[in-house]
Amino acid sequence: MKPANGKLGVLCVGLGAVSTTFIAGVLSLRKGRGLAGGSVTQMAKIRVGRGSERRYLPVAELVPMARLDDIVFGAWDIFPQDAYAAACQAAVLQRDDLDPVRPELEAIRPMPAAFDPAFVTRLAGQGGNLKSGTRSEFVEQLRADMRRFKADNGCDRLVVIWAASTEKFIDYQPGIHATADAFAAALSRDDREAVSPSMCYAWAALQEGVPFVMGAPNLCIDIPAMWQLAEEKQVPIAGKDFKTGQTLMKTVLAPMLRTRCLGLDGWFSTNILGNRDGEVLDAPENFRTKEVSKLGVIDTILRPDEQPELYGDVYHKVRINYYPPRGDSKESWDNLDIFGWMGRRYGMQIKVNFLCRDSILAAPVVLDLVLSIDLAARAGLWGNQPWLAFFLKSPMHDASRGEQPLNDLFQQYTVYKNRLRELGGYEPDEELE
Repeated sequence: MKPANGKLGVLCVGLGAVSTTFIAGVLSLRKGRGLAGGSVTQMAKIRVGRGSERRYLPVAELVPMARLDDIVFGAWDIFPQDAYAAACQAAVLQRDDLDPVRPELEAIRPMPAAFDPAFVTRLAGQGGNLKSGTRSEFVEQLRADMRRFKADNGCDRLVVIWAASTEKFIDYQPGIHATADAFAAALSRDDREAVSPSMCYAWAALQEGVPFVMGAPNLCIDIPAMWQLAEEKQVPIAGKDFKTGQTLMKTVLAPMLRTRCLGLDGWFSTNILGNRDGEVLDAPENFRTKEVSKLGVIDTILRPDEQPELYGDVYHKVRINYYPPRGDSKESWDNLDIFGWMGRRYGMQIKVNFLCRDSILAAPVVLDLVLSIDLAARAGLWGNQPWLAFFLKSPMHDASRGEQPLNDLFQQYTVYKNRLRELGGYEPDEELE
């Protein structure tokens, strides 16, 4: 394990509501303001040892996490305004939260973004802070940005995390996405259908030996081409899609149904959201990407193949509705139609109305992923990091090898804690069934 010495550069793809809430929060915590609520790396205590040897250690005492004081922030975005102006526009945090760190936020100005309006049609023609060129030129420009940022800020290492919009849905194409060589060839011929902008960021980061985290449901690093490059360059990657609101609740409620052997007829989920994310997802081709991510959660928890009489015919519907008056205040409704003893329904339902600030829930997840993947890099772990599934809505897995994603929140937390114990030199002593 390499120590967490020196500066850690955190480069956010997207300087919108999530990124500015994350950055402003970390800057505030460094000044002794606020609370790191929702952050496992900052707030949790993890048991090590058993019996009389049992102790509960903060994560930073268990493993050498990077200190918040050592983080340097940068970003790319299609909009040119600095982080303070972007945070004010996002209207997640109030001026009372932002003004004490205003100078630091104003100093963060986004680099021009690698962007293709065909992948996010609702943002076409907006912003103007853009790179130009082919897909391979995008990659080289992004690599140069990373090298320059690292040198200019005296960083010892970097992490890149995608906190930008959900791209349109694209299918996995074996002839392009199956191998690193095939993908490199697609870059060279400027294939703008099969190579998305987010893939350019990921490819550039891996070529630079920089860990990459995918915070949206885009088809990006969850392809064999990226896995091969990550292994070749010995770089950790993690994805995909931050787990914050409605899906977080699903990974709690579904295990309850399974452990109590309660049957499920249907699960209807709908959301209203008014921020830029909601605007982007109002386009059907972008919503499709998110829908696939959300729909894949409950089957792996309920296991219909093992208990078909309880979960063999579940009707699962997901909707997201753009509603501008709400801004970043997301509201979700879930209705579960359940059955139990004697197979009786009698109108039994579970209804959940979750009102939250999407970015307030996402910001600590971003911090935990950044610190954890930096830890993985220093520990010599590379390739996909399934132990980070605790923070992600649609954990990456290799379906071609029969792998199943782990979606049960409590089992995910066990895996996360065990990895931290192992990296801290302790026995990973919790087991999964």
